[in-house]
Amino acid sequence: MILYLHGFRSSPLSFKARLLGERMRALGLADRYACPQLPASPRDAIAMAESLMAPHGQDACLIGSSLGGYYATWLAERHGCKAALLNPAIKPPRDLERYVGVTTAYHSSERFEFKREYIGELEALAVERISRPERYFLLAATGDEVLDWREMQAHYPGARQHIIQGSDHGISEFADYADEVLAFCGIGRPGAAESGR
Repeated sequence: MILYLHGFRSSPLSFKARLLGERMRALGLADRYACPQLPASPRDAIAMAESLMAPHGQDACLIGSSLGGYYATWLAERHGCKAALLNPAIKPPRDLERYVGVTTAYHSSERFEFKREYIGELEALAVERISRPERYFLLAATGDEVLDWREMQAHYPGARQHIIQGSDHGISEFADYADEVLAFCGIGRPGAAESGR
């Protein structure tokens, strides 16, 4: 089972989430893919993710984008599953402080409140050091205009890493890397995980 965790202000309508869903459907594996709309509260987002993971245990594979990568790291450490991280947030309590208040999502005009208490909830999910690097795959772009790829690279020492030269925070050419991400999760063609090294 693959659980995709979207980023801050994002949704299941994001380009990467939809593309992965389409790939899974094309493989006849739509029932093994989930991408829920995560609540603004980090604590509630984690609770939702854990409820979806529960029937699958360590067989779940997480794919986390941006803030979803931060959540995926905590979940992988807690549950012993694999996690693919797409331009993951490393220190969201620091980075999201300026967003406290009412804001809107990227894919709709719906407004939501990012409460100050959510900063504390994020702090409770911090993973200072990953315990088993082989459980992780980092896909990071040097052209990320939102987060620093060097911070990402340093946070996952020993993990499989694919550093994209250029690109952007959303990884606009993610279609070129989707098979590599799915292969890490055990889906698709056998050699896909070794491409792009």
